[in-house]
Amino acid sequence: MRTEALLFGGVALFFAGISALYGWWSAEPAGTTVLVITFLMAALVSFFGAVQYRRKGKRPQDRRDAEVADSAGPLEFFPAGSPWPVVTAAGFAVAATGVVYGLWLFLIGAAVLARGVLGLVFQFVDRGED
Repeated sequence: MRTEALLFGGVALFFAGISALYGWWSAEPAGTTVLVITFLMAALVSFFGAVQYRRKGKRPQDRRDAEVADSAGPLEFFPAGSPWPVVTAAGFAVAATGVVYGLWLFLIGAAVLARGVLGLVFQFVDRGED
């Protein structure tokens, strides 16, 4: 993860410089805001990579002396099937339609969207407790 953290750190520095130059030269707030948000997103990915590298160290893919067996085994838990992505997508679609047609439809969509997100987050909260 160290390489990824450095790569995205470079991207973040690039966009920080570009957003400062663009904001100074153009004095246009929309483009400057987009460039600052791009900088923040790249910095977030870089920070995540750096934190993961400090927590877990080098991965087998990063070591030259690693064997294929070093990266064998279960990687993560992947759920089989879930209805919550469909509920979340439907809630977002209804909420986006509610922006056009009225507050009442937006509130219904926001409620469905919130239920879908909560379902995704807490779907496997008790996984492993047997």
